[in-house]
Formats: sequence, structure tokens, C-alpha cells
Amino acid sequence: MELCVISSINPFHSSSTRRLFQSDSLFLSRDGCSLLRFNGRLLKKPIKPLELSCAAKKIGSGGGGVRRSAASTKAAPAVEPSVKEDKLPAELQVKETPAPNSSVKLSVEVPAVVCEDCYQRVLTEFMKMAKVPGFRPGKRVPENIIVGFVGRPYVLRATVESILKRTLPHAMESVTGKALKDSIQIVSSFPEMEKAYSQLKTLSYEVVVDVVPELKWNPENGYKDMKVVVELGDEIDAKKACERQLRQKYKSLGALKIVTDRGLEVGDLAVIDISATTIDEDGSTGEAIPDAESKGFHFDTEEGNRLLPGFLDSILGIKAGESKSFSLVFPESWKQETLRGQRAQFTVDCKELFYRDLPTLDDSLADKLLPGCTTLKEVEETLTKRCQEMEEEAKEQATDNAILEQIRKMVEVEIPQSLFEEQGRQFYGARLLEIQASGNMKLTEDQLASLSSQKSVNEFLETQRESITNIIKQNLAVGDIFKRENLEFSTDELVKEVENSVTEFKKHKQEYDEERVKDQVQEILEGAKVLEWLKERAEIQYIIR
Repeated sequence: MELCVISSINPFHSSSTRRLFQSDSLFLSRDGCSLLRFNGRLLKKPIKPLELSCAAKKIGSGGGGVRRSAASTKAAPAVEPSVKEDKLPAELQVKETPAPNSSVKLSVEVPAVVCEDCYQRVLTEFMKMAKVPGFRPGKRVPENIIVGFVGRPYVLRATVESILKRTLPHAMESVTGKALKDSIQIVSSFPEMEKAYSQLKTLSYEVVVDVVPELKWNPENGYKDMKVVVELGDEIDAKKACERQLRQKYKSLGALKIVTDRGLEVGDLAVIDISATTIDEDGSTGEAIPDAESKGFHFDTEEGNRLLPGFLDSILGIKAGESKSFSLVFPESWKQETLRGQRAQFTVDCKELFYRDLPTLDDSLADKLLPGCTTLKEVEETLTKRCQEMEEEAKEQATDNAILEQIRKMVEVEIPQSLFEEQGRQFYGARLLEIQASGNMKLTEDQLASLSSQKSVNEFLETQRESITNIIKQNLAVGDIFKRENLEFSTDELVKEVENSVTEFKKHKQEYDEERVKDQVQEILEGAKVLEWLKERAEIQYIIR
């Protein structure tokens, strides 16, 4: 990974100069001054774990609530105050043209007088740096001598760089207040700019910059009176969840024993191998179904209803060492669309068969089922309360998801490429953090370096393009509603959540940027206010799927 900062290149260091021309594109860093080139692509901040604040954990994480990342759509200052003070000897000619994906192309023409002024500045700097024989350091050296000493090609390149560095911030004045941070890209070829300047002593170049995207609501103001249907799975039902948890805890107290004198019954645990192939319309065997295959699968018959309908009934009675073949049809509600309605041939080999030798369920097991409880009734009451809280949280999360999905579908917007890439990198960083944090897998430094490579990131961005795009649209819709409806939150809320987040970072000894944390918390609070506002006005219907 090779980075070249133009403003700090030593013109007398040949390797630095060679690196300078490895790419045709130049970029402007966030400070508005330093031009950067990085493998022909816009330099981005290194991948870091997504900064999850306390506010994110409270207001929304995962699928529920709104958690907008640091990939902000807020406009950045296009011209730094210090740059504005550097007056040019003549006005630039700048033509602004709309470009795809919420971007603008700026065609910039730099007058000869400005180019000459930059050239003289470059000569002055070379005179300060160079130790020309026969001249004392810092003294004026005739132009032909200093150019000959440094080398005309180096002077030419440095002059073009100086012109770009000095004029680009001024050229950006027309997009002040709407340009996105870190999205400015000079698309003109550097060698061609060199050639043009050497011949004409003037310079023209083109810049593409992403701007704050404009949203179009369809229908206009449709978010104000939404009708939302929220589908809830029966697994979140508090009563059923309580029964399942109690049963699981009870089963964990039993000993597994080998079944020797009968076939599979409901309540048993079987170790099975599963293979499956599609059945064509003419009844012939089709292709294998990898996602339906498993080796050494521990099949709890009490959980059989979670598999393909009819699967459990088809293998009841099977004995250890036996094999059964049967056909089933994947239901239209199957999670994999390609398998919906598909008829398939299954083969199940039973490797081992166990039954549970369970103790008598009475008050003596209460403390084992749930530490601190003395009676079964107390166990049931405690589990019921927990499951009711979980049901309410799941219901609220499902409601938030349904509302966010609906408003996403109402907006039409062109998403800037820089915003897409930044958001995608945030998600990718979060994935790496989750992998590292999980107990199942710890990445070595080499593995982490490989996963953090540009190739890995690009593959992720491409495969997750639709998901990333949908979340950006959702976040843009939320931000637009917040502004349209003049919603607000108190300064005390913001300060409190920022303090909580900073405390969390310090507690876990993590680096953080307080300004970035503040921006993220602010967006989280905005999202919470929007969801609250929408839920108060929406007609919400709940159905159990």
C-alpha cells in the first residue's frame, strides 16, 4: 500500500518522484490542501471497527432501530478559511455540470497569470531547498541555473502540482455547503496536464465531487399516514417461548442413553446424515441440494417442526444403522427462493439414536432449572416475565424494521459513490469486529491483514451492494423526515449519550474521535425521534406468520 503526499515530496529524491507518477488521478484530502494519489483510487481512512456507542445499544442495534454510521451525508466545507485568504492574481473559469450518482463535474480553466505566479513560487522554494554550487543558501539563483540544476521535468511537475494545490480549493467554492467529505477527485490525467502546461503555460482540469443527495418522496409526504403490516413469528410469543425455555432447561438435566430395542420416537435425539437432490418434472433425479445436506446432524425430534414440513414424519421409526429415502416439496414460504415449490428426494442415514432419561419434574429441581428459585411456580413466573420483556422488545424491533423498510421504498435517490464506499467499509469493519469478538474464531494478524485488503473490501462491497444501498436509502429518508418535520432533541440528551459513549470507549481502552462519536450519537438520536414520530401517526397491524 503506497501513498504519496504531493505537498511533502522531496524533488531531489528520485524514488519519491517515481512514485508520484504511478497513477493518473489526483485527490484532495480533507484538509483542503494536500493532494493525494493512491493506486488510482480515492484514499479512504483505514478500516476500523464500527464505533458502537452506548446510545446505539439503547436506541437501536442490529436490525432494530436506526443506527447510522459515521458515513455521514453532511456537507463538508469546500474551502478552508486559510485557503480563501490566498488570493489568486486572476479569476478561474469554472463550469459546473451535473454528473451521475449525486455528483458534480467541475471544468476548471486556470489563466496563464495564475500559472506563472505558481511557477515563480516553485522556483523560490527550490532556491531555498537546493544547494547550488557558487550560490549561498537562500540567495536568488538565476532561473536558467536553478532549472538546470533541479531538472526541467521536476520543475514542470512541481509547478503543475502547485497549480492544482493552490487553485483547487478556489474552484470548489461553487459547491461549498453541499460537497461530501473526502469525495473530491481530479479525473484529468496528470501526464496530459503536464504536457498542456509545458506547451501553453496554462492549465485546464476536471474535478468530480459528490454532493449531498436530493430525495424524492413517492408519494409526496406518504410517510405521514402510513399503513404498516408487521409480521411476527410465533417464536416470539411469550407463553410459547417460556414453555420452550423451561423444556430446554429440563432436558439439559437428563442423561442421554442409547436406544437399542426400537425405532425413532418423538422426544429422541438422532445423529443423522442427510443428502438431497431435486426431482425434475419428468420424475428423474436432478441436481444435488448442498444447503439441504448435512453430516452428523444432531436432530432433536422435539424441534422437528422447525425443519422442512413432513421431514420428521418421514423418518419416525428409523433405527440406528438404517437408511430411509422419501420425497418432499419445499413450501412457498421457504427462506431460499430458488427452492420454493421444488420437489426433492431425501436420503437419511441414522448413525446413532438416543433417548433422554429425565428426572421427575418437581420443586426439588427448581434451583437447577433457574438458580435462586425454590419452586417450579417461581421458575415459571421468572421465565414468563423475561419472555414477556423479550416479546415486547422483539415486537418493537419488528415494528421499527417494518416502518424503516416502508419509508425506504418511498424514496428515490441517487447515492454518491463515496457515501456507498464509506458506508460499506463501516459495515465491513463491523463484521471483522464481530468475528474478532466472537469466541468461535480469532483472527491472526496475517488473516486480519488479508481480510482488510483492498481486494477483500471490494468483493464485500460488490456482494453486499443491494443491502448497503438499501440501508443508505433508509438513513437518508430518516434524516430527511427529521429536517422536514422540524424534530429535535435536547442538548442534555446529546451530552449525556456522548459522555456514556466516551466512558465505554475508555472502559474498553479503545481509541475514539470525540467529534465523530458526537456526530454518530446525534444521528442515532435523530433516528429515534423519527421512529417515535412515525409510530405515533402510522396505522400498524400485527399478524402472526
